[in-house]
Amino acid sequence: MLEFQPPSFGQKVVNTSLGAMVYYTPVAPLWTVDAVLEEDLPPLVFLHNFGGGASAYEWSKVYPAFATSHRVIAPDLIGWGKSAHPPRDYSVNDYLTILEEFFIQVADSPVTVVASSLTGALIIRLAVKHPELFKALLLVCPSGFADFGQDAGRRLPLNVIRIPFLNSLIYTLGATNELAVGNFLVQFLFAKPERVTPEMVEAYLASAQQPNAEYAALAFLRGDLYFDLSLYIKQLKVPTVVFWGKEAQFTRQSLGERLASLNPETIRGFEAIADTGILPHLEQPAVVIGLLERYLRFLAA
Repeated sequence: MLEFQPPSFGQKVVNTSLGAMVYYTPVAPLWTVDAVLEEDLPPLVFLHNFGGGASAYEWSKVYPAFATSHRVIAPDLIGWGKSAHPPRDYSVNDYLTILEEFFIQVADSPVTVVASSLTGALIIRLAVKHPELFKALLLVCPSGFADFGQDAGRRLPLNVIRIPFLNSLIYTLGATNELAVGNFLVQFLFAKPERVTPEMVEAYLASAQQPNAEYAALAFLRGDLYFDLSLYIKQLKVPTVVFWGKEAQFTRQSLGERLASLNPETIRGFEAIADTGILPHLEQPAVVIGLLERYLRFLAA
């Protein structure tokens, strides 16, 4: 969805075992730094969350701030945005596999990853399995949505979501029209409704309307991708900082604090961001940019 990217950002592609994975990165002179080659900059990867209409757009108000100091890489995950949408029953292992393949192909050195929500939790699992891939993690509201045995994310009865054709109808009515998308952002993702812009609605709608977009979204809605992050976070060794929107629904700040307390040696900081929901980086990007800059310096020291 190149039309929603910042100026001078272009689209590139990595092939994974589940298909082509599109990512966005600076490609034009606007971001050129004298005497510094792009490949010499440290890689900084931004990963969006799950949910109807999700895509790399989620981080697009933040990553331009780092384009002169880092090699910014912002993919649409498989099943989302402009990446491949294979019709399948997506699993946690699917995403762990394609993320590992992606990192190996886009960077020849350990990466710093900025990720949100369920994707942040997946990155923790991958970092436990392959710590050599990562330099540091900066995660916003990371949750497996079944943490400590509690189901935090499902909003519809499971027996309804799993009825063939009915679940596709639910997706069509709930994610592929402008009114529904705007209501989703206002009611569930943002703390302040007035911060939702027409551009945000348009970007989420464009992603949600991609062919076969319902497969990944329904896997998330059914809970097929949920897991208990508390079972993995204790094993994490990669330096990590956690940010949390104080008004986040489903995954409350108290959950984040409880998860962080399981591994205080590795989780070097926990920052609650006032007056924001689960996407503080889209709701208050300037605040998140400042926090990321601070902790990137801290983790590099």
